[in-house]
Amino acid sequence: MSSFATSLIVWQREHGRHDLPWQGGDAYRVWLSEIMLQQTQVATVIPYYRRFIAAFPSVAALADASEEQVLAHWSGLGYYARGRNLHRAARLIVTRHEGEFPQDYAQILDLPGIGRSTAAAICAQAYHQPHAILDGNVKRVLARYCGIEGWPGEKAVEARLWQQAEALLPERDVACYTQALMDMGATLCSRSKPNCAACPVQAGCVAFQARRVIEFPAQRPRKALPERRATLLLVMAEGRILLEKRGPAGIWGGLWCLPQREEGDEELAEYAACSGWKIAGQSALPGFTHTFTHFRLHISPLRFDLEQLPLQASLPGREWMAVSDALAAAIPTPVRRLLEPLVEV
Repeated sequence: MSSFATSLIVWQREHGRHDLPWQGGDAYRVWLSEIMLQQTQVATVIPYYRRFIAAFPSVAALADASEEQVLAHWSGLGYYARGRNLHRAARLIVTRHEGEFPQDYAQILDLPGIGRSTAAAICAQAYHQPHAILDGNVKRVLARYCGIEGWPGEKAVEARLWQQAEALLPERDVACYTQALMDMGATLCSRSKPNCAACPVQAGCVAFQARRVIEFPAQRPRKALPERRATLLLVMAEGRILLEKRGPAGIWGGLWCLPQREEGDEELAEYAACSGWKIAGQSALPGFTHTFTHFRLHISPLRFDLEQLPLQASLPGREWMAVSDALAAAIPTPVRRLLEPLVEV
C-alpha cells in the first residue's frame, strides 16, 4: 500500500466524517447519495436525502413510484435529469436484477445516470471492491498531490488524473480510503484557503512543496455564458394558480411550470384569449436571474388575476392548483421562488 493511501486511511479514521446519513448503508443509499452529491454540496443534500429515503426506502419503492412523485421530492435540488435517471435506473434494477442492486461494476456502469466514478464509489463503499474514484474534489486533491498541470475538464488532463487514481488505489481498506479522498477534498484540500497545515500527505504533495497549491488544478477557461430571457406568467383565479407540465426533454423536463413566453412575445394577448381568460387585473413583478450551467435566464414575471376559472379549467398538461399543492408538486426553483410569497397573501 502506498504511503499516500496509508496516510489518508489513518487520517480518515481519526479526523474524517463519520456521521453522514448514508455512511454504512447499502448500495441503494450509497447510490442515492452519490447522485445527489453531483454538482451539490453535502449540507444542501442531507435534508433532501433524508426526505427521499423516508418516501422511497428501497429500490423497489423508488421503482414503484411515478416520475412525478420522484421529481416532487427532487424539487429544489436542480439538475433534474439526475432524478429522472435515478427513477429509470430503479425500474431497470427491478426488471433486470430482481430488485437487487447489482454488485458487478460493469452492470452498475450500465445503469442510466451512472458514470465511471459513481460506479466505482458504489463498488468501493457498498461492496469494498477496489475501484478508483475521480469526482471533482478528488481531481483537485490528485492534481495538487501529483502536480498535474492543466484544467481537469480537458481529456488529456483527466486521463492523467485517472492514471494516478488507479496507481494510488490500495487493495484493502478501500471504503475507508475512498471516503478519505472525498473528505480531504471537501474539508482540508478545498478550492480556496486549503488547510495544508493539517494535511496528512503534505510531505509528498508536489503543489505544496513548490508553494503552488492555489495554482492547481487550473481553472476552466473563461467563457461568457449565453443570456436568455423569458416571461413567466402567474395566472391566478379563485385562489388557484395555473401550471403547465413540461415535456420529458429539456432543463425542466417533466416538471410543473408557470406558462412561459419569450420576452417581447406579441402573441401574449392572443394566448390569453385562446385560454378563455377574463382578466380582472395584471401587474409586472420584479424580475430576477436564474443561472444554469450553460446559460443565464433573465425572468420577467407577469401576474394575471382572472375574474373566474375558465370554463375549460383543466386541459391535458394543465392544472389549476391551490398554491400549497403547487409548492408540494415537482416544480423548479424559480417557480418555487415566485409561489412561496403567495402563501402569505
